[in-house]
Amino acid sequence: MPDAEEARALALDAADPLSALRDEFLIPPHGADEQAYFCGNSLGLQPRAARAALEEELAVWATRAVDGHFEGVRPWQDLPEQLAALMAPLAGAAARDVVVMNTLSVNLHLLLAAFYRPRGPRRAILIERGAFPSDRHVAVSHLAWHGLGEDALIEVEPDAQGCYSAESFAEAFTRHHGHIALALLPGVQYRNGQVLDLATLTALAHRHDAVACFDLAHAVGNVPLRLAAWDVDCAVWCSYKYLNGGPGAPGGVYIAPRHHRRPHLAGWWGHARTTRFRMAPDFSPEAGAAGWQLSNPPILALAPLRASLEPFARAGMPALRVRAQRLTGHLDALLRAHAAETIEILTPADPEQRGCQLSLRVRAGHEAGRALFAYLLARGVVGDWREPDVIRLAPVPMYNRHTDNLRAVRAIAAWAAGGDVA
Repeated sequence: MPDAEEARALALDAADPLSALRDEFLIPPHGADEQAYFCGNSLGLQPRAARAALEEELAVWATRAVDGHFEGVRPWQDLPEQLAALMAPLAGAAARDVVVMNTLSVNLHLLLAAFYRPRGPRRAILIERGAFPSDRHVAVSHLAWHGLGEDALIEVEPDAQGCYSAESFAEAFTRHHGHIALALLPGVQYRNGQVLDLATLTALAHRHDAVACFDLAHAVGNVPLRLAAWDVDCAVWCSYKYLNGGPGAPGGVYIAPRHHRRPHLAGWWGHARTTRFRMAPDFSPEAGAAGWQLSNPPILALAPLRASLEPFARAGMPALRVRAQRLTGHLDALLRAHAAETIEILTPADPEQRGCQLSLRVRAGHEAGRALFAYLLARGVVGDWREPDVIRLAPVPMYNRHTDNLRAVRAIAAWAAGGDVA
């Protein structure tokens, strides 16, 4: 018979109709059981529908070959537009302002090639200190491309708790007024799980005549977004984390309508589809963000992504957000009740300032943190480790359960009590 906490966790799962979404995913095994998988903020689980979606396109390739571009139930040339229509609600944007292509860092390079235009004293790029390494690499490489050094990179410091306040960004813009050309900031900070206020940051950047560009890798599919309403200039994201599109799946790009015709790097698939195959030398861009495409789409990579986006269309982000807050709040409460002396929660306690992820630090230090992480993995509790000392656990509303939370916290408590990894 389950004890009181287990009975409550089971009841919470049973009472939530979205709990049934778990059945649409393949949960990795752990011995005779399943993993308690908390790593959807790094790689989402495989939707059961992904295999059929991929096999469908393989069958088209086998039976229609090149004609698959134009024939069949789902002609390949139409797939990017269909995916944009599924992706756009997750970004809070119109479908014509979203394009699915490439992967995140490639898309970020393409955006900075178009949006980062240093002129006179206005040549700095603003990011947060401790940004995801790829974002920093991209920013520094564009500075170098324009003959600038890292002294043109402005990094906003976190506060004593490791979070980033609106005031710290405002102070940076004021102190460097007239020198910032572009702000490249996250929707959710990857290491601590903090949700940033994109509306305020966008308004702040625009007030100082800077471009507001966002990396939404940890935000899309995690928290509701309203890029159009917030007046964001441009954004990129990946689709293999919360969107469950598969390892290395193509990413997404948002381009505000006022920037559709901004000069940018061009490729033939961005040419207007009505005349694309005339192979004319002049570039006539497709309307909207689709005009920023370069190469023909990778159909075999897009097929699982299509399957992964359909549950979002059925469930809707508002309902998923409610479930995510309930799951994350439950994990937070269990940790504070049973592991407060062992771990520190780095993610903001305010539910509006966090998504699915809770970032944890073991109070005893780095080596103890590594030991706890190994202990959890040995018991099928799968999170991830981020240097120097952070364990991230993300209860994703698509497939995690309240019972997963309880399993994780009980494993932490057992380790603290001297549990054996064997």
